[in-house]
Amino acid sequence: MNEPLVPNDLLRRLRLATQARIGLGRAGDALPTRPLLEFQMAHAMARDAVHTGLSDAAVAAGLAAEPIRVASQASDRAVYLQRPDLGRRLDAASAQALDSLTMDACDAVIIIADGLSALAVHRHGAAVATALAERLAGWRLAPIVVAHQARVALADDIGQRLGAALSVILIGERPGLSAPDSLGAYITWQPRVDRMDSERNCVSNIRPPHGLPYATAADKIAWLMHAARRLRLTGVALKDGHADAMQPLSAAPREIS
Repeated sequence: MNEPLVPNDLLRRLRLATQARIGLGRAGDALPTRPLLEFQMAHAMARDAVHTGLSDAAVAAGLAAEPIRVASQASDRAVYLQRPDLGRRLDAASAQALDSLTMDACDAVIIIADGLSALAVHRHGAAVATALAERLAGWRLAPIVVAHQARVALADDIGQRLGAALSVILIGERPGLSAPDSLGAYITWQPRVDRMDSERNCVSNIRPPHGLPYATAADKIAWLMHAARRLRLTGVALKDGHADAMQPLSAAPREIS
């Protein structure tokens, strides 16, 4: 069956509105050479994003103070990709280092972690962390933590050891063929190692200019943090209403058991 003809001007407008691969044309039964090469390049960039190591210097250069460095139990990238469970717990040296810190309990800890795209962290991590901290006036924040070979749940181990009421992990998301540098943020109330994913809130696709701008992302994350502290919960029970000033936070405050 022949494909329906689409006017060129419509295709042109659609392609300006999205990074999705539409209106690529055809050469016989295959893609034209240029879209094919662009697809192969995008696939290579996604693979590179997954395998690139996190640079402490690249992250620290955008921060006002030197961060704390920790690592998960995944000893290298190959182990990290094969054993997600090891990326959820701190290695012995990092756990001991955090346990030995002498600091009062804090309201929140911000963690910058490589996840599945160190490229996303290099490009956006420090900028989002800085914008978020600016929106948390009056909060007692722990020093920023930079985590290597980290899964989202590593924030539970870190937050629990630092006595943080909230943890926020800014982490590289799984790369797509048009988005190798997407950053996500996961917010967890009362972090501890047995937390479930349903007990977190997520703000994803932070990657200007094609995704959320830094200011918008920081606003959303800060709103969720303020709401979490008021309601004493995160996850499916906490709905993102930061853009709707008329939406009340009506749930009664409670402790998570």
